[in-house]
Amino acid sequence: MDNLAQYRSLVMEILQEHARLTDRTEKGVESHIIFDAEHDRYMMFRVGWSGQNRVHTPFLYIRFKNNKIWIEEDWTEAGIATDLLRANIPKENIVLAFYPSQKRAYTEFATS
Repeated sequence: MDNLAQYRSLVMEILQEHARLTDRTEKGVESHIIFDAEHDRYMMFRVGWSGQNRVHTPFLYIRFKNNKIWIEEDWTEAGIATDLLRANIPKENIVLAFYPSQKRAYTEFATS
């Protein structure tokens, strides 16, 4: 299996685990995981009610572009990049896309 296929599988596993953990902690709000393998887009979306407040939030959004993992949205406590690094994905294959391009150079990760 090539690196990109391994990365896709890993991203799907990580999203599923975050959904399981998050669903245990917040009653009334569900995690919905969306895998768009055709376009290489993977998302965890939170939907429901927290008291009187409607929750409808993109919690995690990852896509693959130029053979790299682009983290577009990440509301996890430790950051999904931490999970990817623990799985031995090199920093140069991870883009923190939620930062403006000019600020990415100051991170330890890929710029594009």
